[in-house]
Amino acid sequence: MNQVSEQTVHVERHGAVLVTVIDNPPVNALSHSVRAGLLDALERFEQDDASKAMVILCAGRTFIAGADIREFNKPPQEPRLGTLIDRLDACAKPIVAAIHGTALGGGLEVGLACSYRVALDSARFGLPEVKLGLLPGSGGTVRLPRLIGVEHALTMISEGGQIGSQEAREKGLVDTVISGDLKAEAIAFAQTVIAEGARVRRTSDLPVPPFDAGLLATKRTELAKRYKGRQAPQIAVDLIEKMASTPFREAAQEEYRVCRELIGSNQSKALRHLFAAEREAAKIDGVPADVKPRDINKVAVVGPGVMGRGIAICLLNADLPTTLIGRTEESLAKAVAAIRKTYEGNVKRGTLTPDEVESRMSRLSTTTGYDDLRDIDLVIEAVTEDLEVKKAVFAKLDAALNERAIVATNTSFLDIEALADSVSNPENVAGMHFFNPANIMKLLENVRSSRTAPDVLATITSLGKRIGKVPVMVGRSEGFVANRMLSKRSREAQFLLEDGATPQQVDKVLSGFGFPIGPFALADLAGMDVMAAARAARFARMTPREQQCDIVDKLAAAGRLGQKSGAGYYLYGDDRKPQPDPAVNELLAQHRQARGFSHRDVTDQEILERCLYAMINEAAKILEEGAAARPGDIDVIWTNGFGWPTHLGGPMFHADQIGLPRIKEALDRYSALVGEDYFKPAGLIERLAAEDRGFYG
Repeated sequence: MNQVSEQTVHVERHGAVLVTVIDNPPVNALSHSVRAGLLDALERFEQDDASKAMVILCAGRTFIAGADIREFNKPPQEPRLGTLIDRLDACAKPIVAAIHGTALGGGLEVGLACSYRVALDSARFGLPEVKLGLLPGSGGTVRLPRLIGVEHALTMISEGGQIGSQEAREKGLVDTVISGDLKAEAIAFAQTVIAEGARVRRTSDLPVPPFDAGLLATKRTELAKRYKGRQAPQIAVDLIEKMASTPFREAAQEEYRVCRELIGSNQSKALRHLFAAEREAAKIDGVPADVKPRDINKVAVVGPGVMGRGIAICLLNADLPTTLIGRTEESLAKAVAAIRKTYEGNVKRGTLTPDEVESRMSRLSTTTGYDDLRDIDLVIEAVTEDLEVKKAVFAKLDAALNERAIVATNTSFLDIEALADSVSNPENVAGMHFFNPANIMKLLENVRSSRTAPDVLATITSLGKRIGKVPVMVGRSEGFVANRMLSKRSREAQFLLEDGATPQQVDKVLSGFGFPIGPFALADLAGMDVMAAARAARFARMTPREQQCDIVDKLAAAGRLGQKSGAGYYLYGDDRKPQPDPAVNELLAQHRQARGFSHRDVTDQEILERCLYAMINEAAKILEEGAAARPGDIDVIWTNGFGWPTHLGGPMFHADQIGLPRIKEALDRYSALVGEDYFKPAGLIERLAAEDRGFYG
């Protein structure tokens, strides 16, 4: 056995059973050393007449959790995974895969190439490559359907989801489920196989089970709707279609060819970029990795409104005892009822049981006072966006909490430094900016002040992960990162209406780009009264043109509040589908006339460039100011917070794909058209474009 292999794979003899153990922490990825080690172990097994069966298992917390993503951009190195799997499949003696933790991607493909599969009852299985813009490349699409049927396999491959051991057993993926000592029971299973004749079973020899002829067309339509603009899910259907009518070896070769092609695709590069960026975003700039988070055992939320309720649900879902603080018993009762109603909806959808609902509700308490908060470890303030109101709340919390308690504000744009001034321990103050609905949206913008303690920053990052969010640390800045960039897109959308575009044209262009909803349909969903209030809060800091672009105010004054009133930028019937309204066109025409704008035809390209490049330019300024530590943080924020299409990698990645010299040229052009106040290129873009570089080098 070669030296490299010995570092990650070793073998043990247990009578007639050879046990091959993979030990490549943290997730036993299929790096070259693991592949080489497995092949060495297989050759030893084949040459050893005394070994009648082999067990493959993994040390640590999981079975093979997939390929080594660090090798994706490198030339394939033998033994390739496909080479190893072909050898496993061809072995003349039975091999048992003993699975715990997760068997994902190439890990599951290894298991599929074995004669038998046994698993702990807690194990999970999946082919998640599609989430990285890829598809299995070592037999996953040709073996899995033969074992569990085309319909089930197509769902796992095209959506990238996981199934548990019991479901895997029911579908035929796993031979037996183990609840005790995996190693011991896997060896016992192998000994039984030997006693019964050491029969070899090859998945590649199985026929493709029959399936409904309309399945593939139905799945294509479903995937197109769910994964708008994504290539890999549709290609998965193509591969399954070919697999069903093509000899095994030919289908496997086509699968490998497609996988290699996808690795080089822009969509896969974008999705792999985001995969790495999310992990990088968890590293807090300036905070050493060994800083330990504070213990968080009891929490409180101030403000029982829509946002406070959503935050409370997040905390309750993480098994945290949560106190909800409100001004009146009536408001608190209303909030508790709303939280229960949300959970009851989960029960109807089958994602929670009634017992789980009662368990979570039992962790919720309410109060109108601040007297009993001494044992609270962290408070999240979610009251109205008024600095003086928030300062008053902070003062009450300062008097009630222990000196180690963290106070986090959910503000979306107020100055966190001013709030930190309101307490005696400003080092305990940070921001935790949730996005509405808080219990659903994945993004959490954690905000640092100049005085926030390092262990507080570590704590809110750790808590963000604990409650199922994607936490990203940002710095002091009005609107932080997400809303600050969104405000520039919103500004340009409004200005485009003044120039002659229609709401439906702007929405069509941006939804066509890949956003789940256009800005004007989104405004109608949020409510024009809400939009007008947000505009009023920022009015003093607006430019003269922004102040005078009062289309939102005019719609609100006319009672056109959006979906809730049946009319906003669009008309709405009982089906809540937006329809163009001539009355809005007339309102816009009157606005243009009053403001001195002449109507002109606005191209789709201009709409897309002005909306996107305004955001990218603002993002460059955010990086220059240090309000975001890395361009990847901005990409993570926008793909998780406002629906930037993941297969385009986020605004900074997308900018690099376009090229910053080209973006600078467009910014200069729009500076002349709209004004330097809005499109003067950021200094960072100027410098990088001059060097023909991008945000990522």
